[in-house]
Amino acid sequence: MRGGSPSTEDFGQRLRLLRARAGLSQEALSHAAGVSVRALADMERGRTRGPQRRTVQALAEALGLDADDAAGLEESAALGRPRPRTTDGPAAPAALPLPRDIQDFTARDAALARLLDLARDAGPDRPVVTVVAGQPGLGKTAFAVHAAHRLAPHFPDGRFALDLQGMDAEPATPRDALARLLGAMGVADAAIPAGTDDRAGLWRSLTGGRRLLLVLDNAADESQVGPLLPGTGPSLTIVTSRQALAGLTSVHRCDLALLRREEAVELLTRIVGPERVRAEAQAARDLADLCGHLPLAVRIAGQRLLSRPHERLGKLAARLAAEGRRLDGLQAGNLRVRAAFALSYRQLPADSRAFLRRASLAAGADFSPETGALLAGLPHDEAVARAEELTDAGLLQSDPAAERYRFHDLLRLYAAEQVAAEDGPAVRDAALDRTARWMLRRATAAALHFDVDHDRAAPSGDPDPDGAPAGREEARAWLEAERAQWLAALRRAHDSGRHREVLDAAEAMHWFSDLNKHWEQWVEVFRRSSGSARALGGRREEAVHLNYLAWAHNSCAHDPRAALASADAALVAARDSGDGLQQGWALGYGAQALDRLGRMEEAHTRLREAVRRLASQTSPQARLAELTTLNTLGTLLRRMGRAAEALDIHRRSERICRAGVPGQADELIAMYHAVARQHIGNDLAALERWHEAEPSLRHAVAFFEASQMPAWAEPARLDLGRVLAALGHPEARETLRAARDALAALRSPRQAEAATALAALGRAATGT
Repeated sequence: MRGGSPSTEDFGQRLRLLRARAGLSQEALSHAAGVSVRALADMERGRTRGPQRRTVQALAEALGLDADDAAGLEESAALGRPRPRTTDGPAAPAALPLPRDIQDFTARDAALARLLDLARDAGPDRPVVTVVAGQPGLGKTAFAVHAAHRLAPHFPDGRFALDLQGMDAEPATPRDALARLLGAMGVADAAIPAGTDDRAGLWRSLTGGRRLLLVLDNAADESQVGPLLPGTGPSLTIVTSRQALAGLTSVHRCDLALLRREEAVELLTRIVGPERVRAEAQAARDLADLCGHLPLAVRIAGQRLLSRPHERLGKLAARLAAEGRRLDGLQAGNLRVRAAFALSYRQLPADSRAFLRRASLAAGADFSPETGALLAGLPHDEAVARAEELTDAGLLQSDPAAERYRFHDLLRLYAAEQVAAEDGPAVRDAALDRTARWMLRRATAAALHFDVDHDRAAPSGDPDPDGAPAGREEARAWLEAERAQWLAALRRAHDSGRHREVLDAAEAMHWFSDLNKHWEQWVEVFRRSSGSARALGGRREEAVHLNYLAWAHNSCAHDPRAALASADAALVAARDSGDGLQQGWALGYGAQALDRLGRMEEAHTRLREAVRRLASQTSPQARLAELTTLNTLGTLLRRMGRAAEALDIHRRSERICRAGVPGQADELIAMYHAVARQHIGNDLAALERWHEAEPSLRHAVAFFEASQMPAWAEPARLDLGRVLAALGHPEARETLRAARDALAALRSPRQAEAATALAALGRAATGT
């Protein structure tokens, strides 16, 4: 050999000497040749004695070999490759090598550890199969290849990778795939049986005693994969597929999740370098979020930035922030998020494609089959079947507990693009109108379960009475689960001029809203309903809904200035219509806003006027309004340092409750009584009559809990906790802690009071 080249026929030794002569480290040669460091190390140590010709050519080019040295390297590699079978025994494995590993592979540590445990568990009677499934872009192939490289030392008898082309128009047949696998095991073409079953039998016999690692990438379905799985022996097979392959038995499953935010940022860092990410840390986090933490999207963003070293991360983040341009921005060379989604979309039957498109029109983070059926114009059971099919295809994710489904954010954008391209605006608007009308009717009927004035014998107006929620608990569950849908329906009805539907829905929601004060959406609901009342020209209805809006600003959004403006507008409308009841409500809501603004004397004056007006009214509704206003007035007096007067006012409220209100349900008056008891307890506490305060507050908490009214129960629990703390009661700490945590979950501003009371209790206990 010329130039002092090695004369040995051993490929590994020859490669090692040539690399040393070139002055290259394994890492440098790996990078130049596009071969992983692990694969290069296996070659030099003799673990891989006959690499493929294209691998040898890449190494020769990276080493800068002349023609003679390159030919010598190829000759030594050829000697290590298996010969065609000439005997009945199997030959050494060759061909179908693992693809190149990704050097910047990130995260998935738990899944890799699980695979390592499985590899160790493989035994003569336990060939291990694991299925890596999930939506497009999760990095299933990258994970399988990386895992295979990590696990390679455990499988000295061969490591094969085969692309089953599951996303192609014509995926590989099991017969053809078996031919390639048998060829890789050294079976001559002439010796490969003709039939699929015979090929599968020969494959199982050859693999039975070997420690083989097999990667079956991009599987189409179970029937394609089944014949390729070893029957016995200590092998490990990793199958990747966008389909769930739920029909494969005796397999382990590895359903890859989205990256966590910090993992997505770490992947971006490994691609573009830590300096750029440190310089724009927030932009890097924004990019991770805009990519939906989808590995493919993050990689594309990183590769795009890597190819533009002077472009700022913030520039790409600003581009991706526009939803209409996001998928356009997520492409780098031949890597495209849209293309990954399109592969799966084109595989679907026409009705499933239509369901996927229309489901993207659903409001909120997830949707029910009910919503999907309405949008797609399908019967409910068929919609369930389509949703389950799309879940198995990795295009939807199912809720772990409820029958609900969600899109990945980027896949929703893709599906919405297909609505525009394949359905057009007329079909889109018809689907949205059909869904909105149905949802608003169902929401109205469900909310009426909570309306104390509603005649239970009257028709509910539900669009599907047989499937309607039965009773309050089912109605509550439906209204909470479908909140985004019926709110979108209300918006669409308002914007379409269907004002009577808006008013009917908002009126039905009135009592239900009182049980869910932590929903800030009530501001929008009653803003739209008051606008609809104004559009219809009914001043009394406008006053009613402006009062609801004032309540929402006060109690839900905690915006007293907006509440005062709404209450003042309601007072004008009520005076115009001559409605004394609504005048009383408007004065009361305005007083609450003034109190929150620190204008206590003005609030006191308005409340006295409200009580006077309401006391002169004779309707049952006026009595309820009077109870509310008395309670508010008493609370204000207590806060003004006039607790004895407050106690008298709240005792007056309690007397009305005990006397009853004709025409009103006992359970409703019991609720007002519980409110009065809570206020009485607080009055007594202000007077330091702690032992008298405790039973009143316990009564209030118990009632609100039994009625499942957390927005009422938790403030009462805080009040009770303060009294228990003053008494030195052993339940004080736990009561305050529970109130603090629950008020935080409700986003109540009183959570700060609970935290302060709990801290004060801790200081008292330590004497600090």
